[in-house]
Amino acid sequence: MAAPVSQPPVAARASTRFLPRGIGALPESAPASLRFSVGRRRRAARLEVKASGNVFGNYFQVATYGESHGGGVGCVISGCPPRIPLSEADMQVELDRRRPGQSRITTPRKETDTCKILSGTHDGMTTGTPIHVFVPNTDQRGGDYSEMAKAYRPSHADATYDFKYGVRAVQGGGRSSARETIGRVAAGALAKKILKLKSGVEILAFVSKVHQVVLPEDAVDYETVALEQIESNIVRCPDPEYAEKMIAAIDKVRVRGDSIGGVVTCIARNVPRGLGSPVFDKLEAELAKAMLSLPASKGFEIGSGFAGTDFTGSEHNDEFYMDEAGNVRTRTNRSGGVQGGISNGEIIYFKVAFKPTATIGKKQNTVSREHEDVELLARGRHDPCVVPRAVPMVESMAALVLMDQLMAHIAQCEMFPLNLALQEPIGSASSASELEPNLS
Repeated sequence: MAAPVSQPPVAARASTRFLPRGIGALPESAPASLRFSVGRRRRAARLEVKASGNVFGNYFQVATYGESHGGGVGCVISGCPPRIPLSEADMQVELDRRRPGQSRITTPRKETDTCKILSGTHDGMTTGTPIHVFVPNTDQRGGDYSEMAKAYRPSHADATYDFKYGVRAVQGGGRSSARETIGRVAAGALAKKILKLKSGVEILAFVSKVHQVVLPEDAVDYETVALEQIESNIVRCPDPEYAEKMIAAIDKVRVRGDSIGGVVTCIARNVPRGLGSPVFDKLEAELAKAMLSLPASKGFEIGSGFAGTDFTGSEHNDEFYMDEAGNVRTRTNRSGGVQGGISNGEIIYFKVAFKPTATIGKKQNTVSREHEDVELLARGRHDPCVVPRAVPMVESMAALVLMDQLMAHIAQCEMFPLNLALQEPIGSASSASELEPNLS
């Protein structure tokens, strides 16, 4: 007699029946976030997958919310240390650098981007509880997107949002709009302030390329370049001569209804040694994830980047030496301030590439939501080149990464006395004194 064929438990068979196509029965060992339950009558399965993608960071956490043409946008910051002086003005400075309508080479949309701190502070100090920052949308023009409700913009998120969700917010690109970055910039302003107070960290970004106008590598001194140089022109390039060339390149395509891309270079000075962890949480890996999460970003390189492949090991290696103060330093910095995934105390520098703005005022071939070949002439207000306004976004994401890694390092490596022969404590007496009057 043939042996009976073994059958999976009834629950497993029911599970398979009600799962979406392509998903088989899940084992009992599956994570709780993927488990589902089926009632006795087998009506419908409930499948819960935790993949929201709206929260950044592990210790200094930032959740952003809102859409381009909704009621407003903002963020909730969790894990901020208490007793940090904080006002809306601290955040507004950075938001003003990011806001639309600031020059002829940005989108003409007019928004003041005025922020309001709704929780997490008392008498101008952080309380250690979640900080809620809100910015209302005030200049929406939903009618500009009637054509885009029916047809997909080439190289935009319109089609992929439909592929994933089966529904999308048409006006302004919804969640894929760069207005989502308001929450990042607000949180980044706070992270910048804490990093400066604790360790003297200074983060600056600038435009180093627009289309085919490339700022020479030796045109900017990473040790001395200042915010005033970067903010001295509308394209945010610290070299006046190349700034004019970049502006001319943007103007040329702007009047034709077209767009171009570019590169933003970011530097971080006075970063403490020891930030970052081996293998999966390397500092450059965290920075890469942060930068490639920005709208329109397409490339990331740190230190010598891809050009480093042209060197031999003897040419590329950063030799160590002892400086006059008795510190271990490197004579060159092709590593970009990070070795083995951990900061080494040298200047961190990296580049982020941004593609041309996808929404342009030129007729293009595309496909409608009804899957028909059509032509699209997009309307709306859009940046002819995103890189001038991407500068504060890049700075903010760098600050969020460094802040998160700073808290992780202190939690793990400064819980017990340091090996002072090899390690140095985070922060200094001078930075602590800046906070002292506010800690009483």
